[in-house]
Amino acid sequence: MTDRDRTRADAVYAALLERAGERWVQPRKERTARLLEYLDDPQKTYRVVHVTGTNGKTSTSRIIESLVRAHGLRTGLFTSPHLERFTERITVDGEPIGDAAVADAWDEIVPFVEIVDAELDAQGEEPLTFFELLTALAFVAFADAPIDVLVLEVGMGGAWDSTNTADGDVAVFAPIDLDHAERLGETIAEIAEVKSGIIKDGAAVVSARQHPAAAEVLRAAAAARGASIAFEGEGFAVAEQRLAVGGQQVTVRGLAGTYSDEYLPLYGAHQGFNAALAIAAVESLVGGGAQPIAGDVLAEGLGQATSPGRLQLVGVDPTVLVDAAHNPHGARALSAALRESFDFDEWGVVLGILGDKDAAGIVEELAPIAAHVFATAPASDRAAHPDAIADLAEARGAGVTVHGDLAEAVEAARAWAVSADRRAVVIAGSVVLAGEAVMLGQSEDWKAGWSR
Repeated sequence: MTDRDRTRADAVYAALLERAGERWVQPRKERTARLLEYLDDPQKTYRVVHVTGTNGKTSTSRIIESLVRAHGLRTGLFTSPHLERFTERITVDGEPIGDAAVADAWDEIVPFVEIVDAELDAQGEEPLTFFELLTALAFVAFADAPIDVLVLEVGMGGAWDSTNTADGDVAVFAPIDLDHAERLGETIAEIAEVKSGIIKDGAAVVSARQHPAAAEVLRAAAAARGASIAFEGEGFAVAEQRLAVGGQQVTVRGLAGTYSDEYLPLYGAHQGFNAALAIAAVESLVGGGAQPIAGDVLAEGLGQATSPGRLQLVGVDPTVLVDAAHNPHGARALSAALRESFDFDEWGVVLGILGDKDAAGIVEELAPIAAHVFATAPASDRAAHPDAIADLAEARGAGVTVHGDLAEAVEAARAWAVSADRRAVVIAGSVVLAGEAVMLGQSEDWKAGWSR
């Protein structure tokens, strides 16, 4: 990477940020489809595993990508949001896309962006948005690479998401819960209906365990489209999990085989379930049907799986973890994982939440493991005020202090942790906060005592 390449890539991100942001979501994919049509539909040049759900979809996507890559196939992975730099969202063969490649792809699409923007303006509509353009940019970059298989994470929902301009050979459903209710619906069934829109005719569908209302919707959608469907607990399952150094050993009963005592370098029972879902997805993809995964391939794929910002160790002496849990379901999984995977008596929770999230629900799930809450705010104009977070935590019986920014909160949390034996710190509540924490761990001021 040269300085010129980085400058070009930074200019791409600046141009994207000039567009309506990721929170500006309308239920339509036609605008993205129009742009892609001008670009000769690059998203149709590779096979696609399409992943949606409320929680766990990023980790599941990353495990799928690692397993596919272990088969010797060239992979693309599209996820959101990013923790540090936007190129993390577009990875090729397990690495963030190069600055030159993303800038070249941008240069390819700009003339056609101008055409579509002009058409939209003539119709009285706003220009293409950040996420619409990012999706098209990724599709072009993957076609240019080129890749064999794209693991594609939905931005929001499914049916009308920009990513749904691609046709998934396999549709993957992580657990569906209440989130983005103002956009997706106020019930689990309504949200599942939107998410079920990623199922394409004749596709293979694999799903985590779901609320009965969500499962009913997914079964009906699969039947209507002539798609096969397999649920965790019926078609595949985690048979056994036990702690191991740096992660866990899992035994998975897949769709086409049983895989015993496989090492997964990720903490938390929920990551074992994500791995089982990923295995079922890859079994469904490889060979055009449910085919077993060779033992050496599975070991390599699981062993190389990573999930940045998900129970990520960023500090030692004291132990400091980062987790992007940003809704009650994610906070519940985090709370369970801290109990199951770590041997500490007390946890200090550095907590910052965006204002449009269910802060009360997040606090309720984390309060049982929080000896002390260090309330702060993510660096976002959407952040909830730390005082509001503190009030919720105090009402749940936790000790609370309020801090103006993350650095101050972490400094206080680390001091608290070293003041007594068997204490540790977890930073949670927002993907934005998680990204800040990872970057903080890299700064010169925080090198001492921090681990990569």
